[in-house]
Amino acid sequence: MLKLDIQMFAVPFRKVSKTRKRKRRSHNALDLPGMVKCPNCGEMIKPHRVCPKCGNYKGKTVVDTSSKEKAKAE
Repeated sequence: MLKLDIQMFAVPFRKVSKTRKRKRRSHNALDLPGMVKCPNCGEMIKPHRVCPKCGNYKGKTVVDTSSKEKAKAE
């Protein structure tokens, strides 16, 4: 006699409603990153990072941005 190995899987008894599904997925939304104004140039940047426009961090020039501007012009 031939023996079949059948596995039974859990099947939901009722359809999951749209409301219930959307409540479960409510935490999957994307968030906008917090932005602050650069005190030197006013550009919107992420906090605790060097400003890509002026190259300042905490009132000090950390990155020389004038060489980048010259490279773009050439």
